[in-house]
Amino acid sequence: MTDSPRRAPVTRAGATPAGRRRLRRALAAAAVDLFVAKGYEATTVDEIAAAAGVGRRTFFRYFDAKDDVLFANHDEIVAEMEETFAGADPEREPVEMACAAVSLVLESYAAELDVSLKRFTLTRTVPSLRDKEVATVDRYQRVLARYLRARFAEQGDETASLRADVAAAAIAAANNHVLRRWLRSGGQDDITASAAEAFALVIDAFRVERTTAGETTVVAVMTTATPLHAVIAKVNAALNEK
Repeated sequence: MTDSPRRAPVTRAGATPAGRRRLRRALAAAAVDLFVAKGYEATTVDEIAAAAGVGRRTFFRYFDAKDDVLFANHDEIVAEMEETFAGADPEREPVEMACAAVSLVLESYAAELDVSLKRFTLTRTVPSLRDKEVATVDRYQRVLARYLRARFAEQGDETASLRADVAAAAIAAANNHVLRRWLRSGGQDDITASAAEAFALVIDAFRVERTTAGETTVVAVMTTATPLHAVIAKVNAALNEK
C-alpha cells in the first residue's frame, strides 16, 4: 500500500510577525471601508471580522475595540521610532534625528493613500475617532520628548526637560501640519518636500551653536549710536572679566 503524500503544513494567518502585520492591516482596511459605507456607529466588530475573513475572537486578539482598528499600525510606528533612536548616531543633532524618526509617520500614511484619505474623513466627522487620533499623536510626542530629554541632558543642558517637551511639541506640530496639508490635497501635495521645509524650520529654531573647548561667548549690549572706540573698550572690558 502506497503512503499518501504528506501535505505541507498550512501556516495559520497571523502565525508569523509578517502575517500578523498583514492581518492587522486587512482588518483596518475592512473597518475603514465599512465605516465609510455604513457609518461608524452602525458598523459592528462581527462585520469587520467577516469582511477581513476572520472571526470575532481573532479581531479581539489584535484590538481591544473597534476604534483601535483605525490606527492599526500605530504600535508598529512607535516601535520603529524607538529602534531608530536606539541606533542613532550620537554625533547627530538631536532635533534633526527626532525629525527623521517622526517622518516614519508620514511614510506610513503615504504608503496607504486610500486608507489614509478615508481615515482623514472619518476623524473629521466622528468625535470618538478624532479623540483617538489625538491620543496617537500624544504618544508619538512622548516618544520624541523622551529621546530629546536624554540627549539634551547628555549635552549638559540644565533645561533639558523643558527644552525636550517644547521641541517635541514643535516637531509634532510640524508633522501634523504637513500631514493635514497632504490629506486635504487628496494625496497630491509633495509630502516629502513639505516635510523637509517644515522640519528645517524646527531644526533651525532649536539648533545649538557649539564652541570650542576653552572658548567663551561674550555678548555686549549697546546702542547703534555708540562710537567705535567705546564699542572696542566695552568688548575688551567684557573679555577681561572672563
